[in-house]
Amino acid sequence: MKKKILTGILAGVLAIGTLTGCGNSGTGAAENGPAQGETAADAGSAQATEHTADAVAAGQPESKGTITVAASATPHAEILEQAKAILAEQGWDLQVTVFDDYIQPNEVVESGEFDANYFQHIPYLEEFNETKGTHLVNVGGIHYEPFGIYPGTKKDLSELAEGDVIAVPNDTTNEARALLLLEANGIITLKEDAGLTATVNDIVENPYGIKIEELEAAQVARVVPEVAFVVLNGNYALQAGYTVANDSIAYETGDSEAAKTYVNVIAVKEGNEQNEGIQALVEVLRSDAVKQYINDTYNGAVIPSGE
Repeated sequence: MKKKILTGILAGVLAIGTLTGCGNSGTGAAENGPAQGETAADAGSAQATEHTADAVAAGQPESKGTITVAASATPHAEILEQAKAILAEQGWDLQVTVFDDYIQPNEVVESGEFDANYFQHIPYLEEFNETKGTHLVNVGGIHYEPFGIYPGTKKDLSELAEGDVIAVPNDTTNEARALLLLEANGIITLKEDAGLTATVNDIVENPYGIKIEELEAAQVARVVPEVAFVVLNGNYALQAGYTVANDSIAYETGDSEAAKTYVNVIAVKEGNEQNEGIQALVEVLRSDAVKQYINDTYNGAVIPSGE
């Protein structure tokens, strides 16, 4: 009999303990979990909505998503950094990754790893599509970088002598641009129909007997101590510490055909042109605030596009 009474008491104690434990757990579920008839997904959605409302109430914009852009360091990534804060005010998180070549930025956009890139002009984009079989399209011109001739071992073009070397970029569109600038300054003469596809094989007159050294664009500035002159892309001139206004011997004028042809663009994979984030990016990069930054920062080495 005593054994039965003791067993009953123990059972009662255990029941009370169990109920107490469930009561604590139940209180937590009522505070943090879904209400009756509500799924966990519903609760999560409601909680996210509540957080968004709180953020908006606190003056923070509702998040619209992330925009990933592959870019050259100067000036492209620098300009994008100015756009970053403006886009953040609109709810966009702009993430910029710097590349030091002209191949990977197109490859990562083609593969879908990045949303867009900002480093190239239209002739290079078109040539890349043709030779690599990619499907990249221009969604907006942002700026133009005048090509310039810069001193190497010699300071003035009048000092040119037989056998002097001038270094130029070796990719098709930029080499043509460099050669056209040399022609415009009376150093060489090209075939009449050479145009934007000119190569050293199109030189028909070379009165100074110069030698053209073709190098990957990023390498041209590094041979300044070894050659008479170099012809530099605007971004690589900036990286080397040069500006068109202060350091070049000659450069493309703002109203030249080159200025219209070689505008630097935002490029995306075909089909993504109307993406909301891409449209927001282009709009901000063309804003008065960003144009002002470009004009104030680059001393004529970078010129906002007129588009």
